[in-house]
Amino acid sequence: MAFDIDMIKKVYAQYGERIAAARKVVDRPLTLTEKILYTHLWDGSATQAYERGASYVDFAPDRVAMQDATAQMALLQFMQAGRPRVAVPSTVHCDHLIRAKEGAEKDLAVATSESKEVFDFLASVSNKYGIGFWKPGAGIIHQVVLENYAFPGGMMIGTDSHTVNAGGLGMLAIGVGGADACDVMAGLPWELKFPKLIGVKLTGKLNGWTAPKDVILKVAGILTVKGGTGCIVEYFGEGARSMSCTGKGTICNMGAEIGATTSTFGYDESMERYLRATNRADVADAANAVSEHLTADPEVYADPERYFDQVIEINLSELEPHLNGPFTPDLATPVSKMKEEAAKNGWPLKVEWGLIGSCTNSSYEDLSRAASIAKQAVDKGLVTKAEFGINPGSEQVRYTAERDGLLDTFTDLDATIFTNACGPCIGMWARVGAEKAEKNTIVHSFNRNFAKRADGNPNTYAFVASPELVAAIAISGDLSFNPITDTLINDRGEAVKLDPPVGDELPQKGFDVEDPGYQAPAADGSSVVVAVSPTSDRLQLLDPFAPWEGTDLTGLKLLIKAKGKCTTDHISMAGPWLKYRGHLDNISNNLLIGAVNFFNDKTDAVKSQLTGEYGPVPATQRSYKAAGIGTIVVGDENYGEGSSREHAAMEPRHLGVRAVLVKSFARIHETNLKKQGMLGLTFADKADYDKILEDDSLDIIGLTTFAPDTPLTVVAHHADGSVDHIQVNHSYNAQQIGWFKAGGALNIIRQGQASE
Repeated sequence: MAFDIDMIKKVYAQYGERIAAARKVVDRPLTLTEKILYTHLWDGSATQAYERGASYVDFAPDRVAMQDATAQMALLQFMQAGRPRVAVPSTVHCDHLIRAKEGAEKDLAVATSESKEVFDFLASVSNKYGIGFWKPGAGIIHQVVLENYAFPGGMMIGTDSHTVNAGGLGMLAIGVGGADACDVMAGLPWELKFPKLIGVKLTGKLNGWTAPKDVILKVAGILTVKGGTGCIVEYFGEGARSMSCTGKGTICNMGAEIGATTSTFGYDESMERYLRATNRADVADAANAVSEHLTADPEVYADPERYFDQVIEINLSELEPHLNGPFTPDLATPVSKMKEEAAKNGWPLKVEWGLIGSCTNSSYEDLSRAASIAKQAVDKGLVTKAEFGINPGSEQVRYTAERDGLLDTFTDLDATIFTNACGPCIGMWARVGAEKAEKNTIVHSFNRNFAKRADGNPNTYAFVASPELVAAIAISGDLSFNPITDTLINDRGEAVKLDPPVGDELPQKGFDVEDPGYQAPAADGSSVVVAVSPTSDRLQLLDPFAPWEGTDLTGLKLLIKAKGKCTTDHISMAGPWLKYRGHLDNISNNLLIGAVNFFNDKTDAVKSQLTGEYGPVPATQRSYKAAGIGTIVVGDENYGEGSSREHAAMEPRHLGVRAVLVKSFARIHETNLKKQGMLGLTFADKADYDKILEDDSLDIIGLTTFAPDTPLTVVAHHADGSVDHIQVNHSYNAQQIGWFKAGGALNIIRQGQASE
């Protein structure tokens, strides 16, 4: 039986009535996305139609999921909310704090020792507040959620940008910061600007070497890393129905890389098969009873241009395998074009590593298709030219894959089987030689490939591909190898060709596992004590941020003017810094150390207006804070793209940055700034970015009459005595302005608890 089956049945019981109400107020057929949104309104059945891209709406998500790196700050905030138990089903998954180095057994043992304090903290908080706890080694959060919690037509939020993976089971699953999760766990509504809708019509059927991963690699090339911002992507068509549930999950997962709020598919037979295979026949039966509501109205898919803001059509029968990269997940290259593109751009052709796994591609089907390529290599006398690493998605997947011989096939090619965890995908990779910073190429089935992302080496050229293509290219050792047309020389000197991959959508003998790694919370956690040592360097209890002082902000200094791509990895790096995710002051020592300074093209080197000297960003900001001087961070387009990590908003807040002024924001990061009581502002004229100079003193005018849809003014006082008045926009509504004035959304929760 499924987790939370009574909750799921309750959601379905109100579906018909709420969809009828929504259809009445909208006065037209509904997309699947709209059905899920309107059935999850905080106030119940719809009484008005909402404007896409404009209306802020309160929702009631069905559940919350958190991974160990982000759960620390989310739960430290929740502990301050004064609630005895979470208001909605919630889970914590320990998958980020496990380094990939020697292999699963040794690496897991090291992690459970090194991070014992953090794991014990998360387990005890979960036990106290009614949160399900998945132990280290249980698996990657999004694969575990897909196997156990995701359900068609549901809505969930998660403190990881790839929460969107659950769209493979027909959910609206949305990545958020910990403050948003804290609100929902505390029983408060969750606010989201009603999204625009992108429809992707899939025709034909995948064949040969093409995989579901290639669909999203193609879409990323079309929409770029910001083309989905403020939008939900809904996939439909015969091609969608022909794909597996986990394949759909892969497509939704990497939708985070186009900036989409989330992505989803309508309920179909592949989802039913997956639910039944993962011991959730009761969910499948319940979904079947309301199946008409778990997909768009027929008129929508028959004439999609009338109902979506943008429509993309992809013929799967003609789609070619892709490799995306390097350094950005939207630079899409068909495999047949890689040789010429690599030569033109100077990309190293020799492949050093092939990595399969991550939350994007670590299902049983992924491993089985990649294993079919590995088996061919063994049978045809080929030796892998690159090193090979595998991260299974969950203990259930790993155990079943081991039972069925898939893992042995990989180890026959000298692959290293890492822990069921994120590992290299999020920088938790102790790669030998990475410190030399040599120019090299790797291929992986992950979702992101920003500079330094996997191994900390800025000269690692990382390319994203399907697991089966990663396997083939790792075997060849050549980035330009095209398995559709090219041959390899085996150990007998013969030219051999790899056959297209084959695999099982679901294990023929069913899934199996001895210990999935789940720990249920106490029925009554009131007596559970959560202890945090005051001398710990891993955990730190939070103090409230100071409220707004009630005046305009004057005399602010420029901390940094970031040039070009500035993701949350640039603002708050992962990798070795993950161990400080529960200690705000310590992790703040990585603030913006990856951002490129516009004025000198260097990272972690900014000019202090106190000394006139250049120094590290965190140290410079700490000196401003000690002197009681506020600062501004200025950024480029899509500032804060990438991970949902709210540390990228909490660190500047903690160290005294007052505002972030950019050309445009990524959705989650802008929300995180608002939640922490920061000002997130955008240039009304993007060309005004050029007016911000290194020695400027800056004022923010208009805060005493701060109101929705009313621009503010930034006054830039230049060192030569000249002044520029720059109009800046914001997207704050009345509630969010309240967060700013209170010093953060959590302060309002505290105030509400104190008055009860």
